[in-house]
Amino acid sequence: MMAARVLCRHGCRVSSIRGFRKKYSQAQHVNVKLKEETDHQEEEKTSREINFQAQYRLYYNPASYYDSSRNSANSHSQTENHKEEQSLSDVLPPFRQQSNRYSVSCSRHLSSSNKLLDLAFNKSTDPDKTSVLQFHKRTISPDVKVNPRAFFKVRTEYASLSLDLTQRPDPIEWVEVLPVLQKVSLLKGKMKPSGVSQFLVELSRLDVDKMPLLRSDQRFLMLLRHSVEHLRLFSLPELLEVLRSFVWLEMPSSHPIFETYEEELSRRAKQMTLQELLFAADLWRCIGRQVPQFLEHLYASVHLHLGQIRVPELVQLFYIVGEGRSCPKELVRPLEHLLMHHLNLLHPEEVGTVCLGLFKSQTSVSESTVTRIVDRALSLVSEMSDFGIVNVLKYMRFSYLFHKAWLDAMAQEIPRRSHRMGVQGLMHVTLTCSALHYRNDGILSAVAERIPSLAPHCRSKDSCKLLWAFGSLGFLPTQSPSFYPSLTEALRQRKAEFQRYPEHLLTGLLGLVFISQFPEELVALALSPEFVNLALKRSQLELKKDLLTLDGAVALELPQWTGPRLSCELREEVAEMLWEFAQSDVCQKPEVVEAESALQDLLGGEQFVCKRMILPHTRSIDLEVHLDSTGQPLPVHPPCSTHKSAPPSHQGWEKLNTGITITDDLIAQLCNLKNPARSSAIKAPSLQRFLPDEGEKVFESVLDLTSGIIEKPVKPISALQDLKRSVKVAIQVPTRNHYFTQSQQLLGLHAMKRRHLKMAGFKVVELGFHEWSQMLRKSRTEKLAYLHCKIYDCL
Repeated sequence: MMAARVLCRHGCRVSSIRGFRKKYSQAQHVNVKLKEETDHQEEEKTSREINFQAQYRLYYNPASYYDSSRNSANSHSQTENHKEEQSLSDVLPPFRQQSNRYSVSCSRHLSSSNKLLDLAFNKSTDPDKTSVLQFHKRTISPDVKVNPRAFFKVRTEYASLSLDLTQRPDPIEWVEVLPVLQKVSLLKGKMKPSGVSQFLVELSRLDVDKMPLLRSDQRFLMLLRHSVEHLRLFSLPELLEVLRSFVWLEMPSSHPIFETYEEELSRRAKQMTLQELLFAADLWRCIGRQVPQFLEHLYASVHLHLGQIRVPELVQLFYIVGEGRSCPKELVRPLEHLLMHHLNLLHPEEVGTVCLGLFKSQTSVSESTVTRIVDRALSLVSEMSDFGIVNVLKYMRFSYLFHKAWLDAMAQEIPRRSHRMGVQGLMHVTLTCSALHYRNDGILSAVAERIPSLAPHCRSKDSCKLLWAFGSLGFLPTQSPSFYPSLTEALRQRKAEFQRYPEHLLTGLLGLVFISQFPEELVALALSPEFVNLALKRSQLELKKDLLTLDGAVALELPQWTGPRLSCELREEVAEMLWEFAQSDVCQKPEVVEAESALQDLLGGEQFVCKRMILPHTRSIDLEVHLDSTGQPLPVHPPCSTHKSAPPSHQGWEKLNTGITITDDLIAQLCNLKNPARSSAIKAPSLQRFLPDEGEKVFESVLDLTSGIIEKPVKPISALQDLKRSVKVAIQVPTRNHYFTQSQQLLGLHAMKRRHLKMAGFKVVELGFHEWSQMLRKSRTEKLAYLHCKIYDCL
């Protein structure tokens, strides 16, 4: 009977071990994969647990901000990601291009009993040896070492809230570990909780190069089993000590044992002080594991300890919130209030940490709060590290805050610092400038000069976002001859990555297209049927729009192109989607509606004005007008009314029959002349009352302000007599967002549209935002005179 029981237990154990080996191997495989893909933040949306880890590694920039060596104190910090971001895009976003997804699975839901047995006897391959099975790609070593935990050094109080990764225990050799492992095998079930804790502490001192050997030792796995068995018997100091040991042991963050430890710490959260909770959260951060259940308890306890939160606890909390990639809505206002209370006490690196935490967690605060944060950063800018400055810029980009004084300071600081900054830091600088529509040639030139030497360190995401930012800001190839070629070559070297992240390639190519650059090999790849199908699987409108824009640009600017193109069906589908959106959005804007209505009145009816997307790939609408060789308007499309012979309606125009008051100011404004009535001293303009006779002109070069405008179209001016053919006119009604900030220069996409309209044979008339927005408040007659000048002056 005894033998039968033993055999039965042994059979059950073997069965459970076989099942666990497969699941545990999967977990290790996933962990290694994520470690190798630390820099691709656009890939979150996967299984819930892995989603957190992928987001952690990819969401923000780790590689060039951390030392990649295993012995580095920052090695535990290189576990992040953006679905970059989540991509700033899914949550709130302006510039963000986010979106990749992991489709990996991780076995987590193991029964407690099986987990204990399997941890003890698992013989799965060491995680460090499974990397050969991973996605093959060339590892890019970081070009600059930056420590995101540097703020811990500015106050001694952080010692009780965080683990100092630079203070690794004095290492011991493998021969010194063997007696400890021997004791583990001898004691077996006789070990006490304090003994388990002590054994793990001793083993964690092993030289880092021997850690893989230790983690694969069966006696170590047996010790892990005992740690789980004694988990509820550990005192809180012992439990935290064990967790600290796991940091030095470099346990894979996906190890199933951590699920049990998170549950236990969550159960004890109510008995822990705020400092202990923050310390435990930092240990999880160092392990590299997302622990949403534990963080929920931490955040809930903040409300109970608001009176105890000083500057160190506050900054550490923002750090944890950022690494957790989320902040509960009910916690935002209390944290914002505490931040404003302590803001003037923050050191430079602490300001950067706060901004990074808010950015990573996608947390929005009031504009006044963001402004005050940047004001504080500005007062400390000369003392801030490059990393801290980049973090401030990131949060400004997220918040869309244009802080002129800070950007003026950047015009001085970035050129001075660029020679020592890394690829990702420079990328975020230019991406912020692009998002805020801020162009400064000093910043762009300094970055462009630095980038070619760093091109080997560029991830595909870095290269593509740099190209997008510089193209959007209209930085021409002649301004830095080696900038664009170096990044384009970097894309060619990493073409394999675009099979995984197609949005990166499209982002970079559009930046090049904005400045009329077409690397044909990469364009052919992006428009190939295989790549298009890959992009369409993402089911994202953004990628479809990008493909349409690229295809349309190729059609106009590369007339001899023989490479692949999008199918007619796909072009029509995307164009229809864009038009439907425009009808519900842009077409309803007051400035567009008023321009269309005024043009119809000016030219004689709605059949002479067509509101449409002349070039769908440019993603915006125009008002199209056709004129014959004598300047007379031609119908662009049939009138909406079925009564073609019915005259257009001119409600409210009766007052024009009695004449109009004309001032010198109005004449000067409409004719783009200096005001003749103004001298050094401002004089009241002289007024004249014109009651025009039939056919008499008030403005020879502008508009007949007579009752005749009601019955007949505008008379052509003499300059049009020489035109030999009809003219197509595209009238644009841009918004403030089409220009650089505080400038009349168009951004990349809109400058490209202007270029393409001219290539398509259109005369382009722009109703400048500042001009037309002021005209909206003026009389109908003044609007018509303005439009008449605009249309005919362009000829």
